[in-house]
Amino acid sequence: MPELTVAQALVRFLAAQEIERDGVRTRFFAGCLGIFGHGNVAGIGQALAQAPELLPYHPARNEQAMVHLAVGYARQRNRLGAFACTSSVGPGATNMVTGAALATINRLPVLLLPGDTFATRTPHPVLQQLEVPHDANVSVNDCFRPVSRFFARIERPEQLMAAALEAMRVLTDPAETGAVTLALPEDVQAEAFDWPEEFLAVRTWSIFRQAPAPEGLRRAVAWIRSARRPLLVAGGGVIYSEATAALRRFVEATGIPVGETQAGRGALVSAHPLSLGAIGATGTLAANRLAREADLVIGFGTRWSDFTTASKSAFQDPEVRFINVNVTGFDAAKHAALPLLADARVALEQLTAELAGHRVDRAWEDRARAEAEAWRGEVARLTAAVPADGGPPSQAAIIGAINEAAGETGVVVCAAGSAPGDLHKLWVARDPAGKGYHVEYGYSCMGYEIPGGIGVKLAAPEREVFVLVGDGSYLMLPGELVTAVAERIPIVIVLVDNHGYASIGALSRSLGTHGFGTHYRRALNGALPLDAADGAGLADPAASEALPVNLAANAASLGAHLLRAESVEELRGALAAVRGGEGPTVIYVEADRYAGVPQYESWWDVPVAEVSDQASVRAARKDYERARAAQRHYLKGFPA
Repeated sequence: MPELTVAQALVRFLAAQEIERDGVRTRFFAGCLGIFGHGNVAGIGQALAQAPELLPYHPARNEQAMVHLAVGYARQRNRLGAFACTSSVGPGATNMVTGAALATINRLPVLLLPGDTFATRTPHPVLQQLEVPHDANVSVNDCFRPVSRFFARIERPEQLMAAALEAMRVLTDPAETGAVTLALPEDVQAEAFDWPEEFLAVRTWSIFRQAPAPEGLRRAVAWIRSARRPLLVAGGGVIYSEATAALRRFVEATGIPVGETQAGRGALVSAHPLSLGAIGATGTLAANRLAREADLVIGFGTRWSDFTTASKSAFQDPEVRFINVNVTGFDAAKHAALPLLADARVALEQLTAELAGHRVDRAWEDRARAEAEAWRGEVARLTAAVPADGGPPSQAAIIGAINEAAGETGVVVCAAGSAPGDLHKLWVARDPAGKGYHVEYGYSCMGYEIPGGIGVKLAAPEREVFVLVGDGSYLMLPGELVTAVAERIPIVIVLVDNHGYASIGALSRSLGTHGFGTHYRRALNGALPLDAADGAGLADPAASEALPVNLAANAASLGAHLLRAESVEELRGALAAVRGGEGPTVIYVEADRYAGVPQYESWWDVPVAEVSDQASVRAARKDYERARAAQRHYLKGFPA
């Protein structure tokens, strides 16, 4: 029984954890990301420094960003690998709360190890301590409780054993995974204890693929056979389960077309004749038209967000019913569905076998093929468009250039602003494994892109990683560029300058408020800049002046290799020039913030003011009420 500090024992425990699925066993923790302060430097910091061969340490520049990095890594690894993240007590810890929420919402594993105040309470109040007069047990780490899938405060050394095992159970459970927080008082971290050898021994956590209940499978088969217009919606669970090949076989055997959520984008390659692409509020014309008419919707691995359902306006057939295949009962039961608790790959394989000889109505399949082909032409049109006036390129054209450079194995990383919606529609998915599209849209967290891209590259060093980030999101967390420079991580960051919040600007115009508060401009004479009523530009450019902000110079000052592109052709050249480089490259390009991509017969519920002195708001409210009339509660269910 070795005597080790709590922190030393925890490091040894984490280094000994393995994960196994389909007979393939790998180490679970790739390492520990951290920033040190008084709450963890003598505990976790000392333990990592003492044994770097056990758990490699990677420094970070921002605590929120290091959690994003860990999430990017876990997603690229299909949740079969993770990082631990350590911070000091106080602001370092609370900086990680946003990352914890992102991880839990996206159902991706990350272990958080924030320092905590003294368990003995002798020196209280310590530096950075929150004091709650009515509750002596509270610290700032209690903020992690609502955004963690498991939380424990280790106040005695022996508590670590049960808590660490429980943490691993949650981290490796496909249905329960998310952020796990072990709060570590700084005195307890440094306390010694005699640890059982069994606790520190190699331990393998097996992921067993769950098959659907036989009766549920039988009912699902019957309902699919009886449906005239079935539609499959592929979510992230298809990709995490490594079920993309099984999905393709199912589609080719049955003729059922496929729409994709943000997390499921690329589950079926875009060139497949039954691939409708994105569905919902940021969906394609092909997917949204078929969704409107579908009488049976089969959801695989989706949590049915409001973007996927177009705020519950996407599926309009009065008899529409749902079958939900999911490892999580909570998601499987949504929309009064027939719930199949099952691994996506197993369920697809069994459904394909049970539906042998069955194919959807020829008219429905032909309709899907025609709509998918027409959409491919629309993508080509939008991404090839060149500004007639010689102005900055559209974001669609920028996406087309990145897509071309990525090829089959490159990965695009994005998270916030107008880019995710455009990417969802326009990205041509070529990777059969579905790993070329990485958009964090569960939380759509500004600042995720650069650290998330680093995590993707660490998980898949053989792939080229392209980070698409707008100016607003870049300004949130540019500091992790320094981490990429320090560790020579070769990611390509396409920094799109819209000179403001382009996404919310467009939303504001649709709500009648003319882009209020969305420009990076200094007001003159007290008047904030507004967009013209038709969205063609500033209503009065002379009423404001552009801020003297130079984002390209900022990126260069942080150590990144910088290139500039003033056109799509120059962007293509820059993307080709950076192949095989060392460290991060930033390609700066300005975009036309008003050259948006259409909604394609879809809608997102953002309420418009019911009473206003502005005529434009009153008009937008009328449009809103008309659109809201299409919303439905999906309650039909299936008979027993």
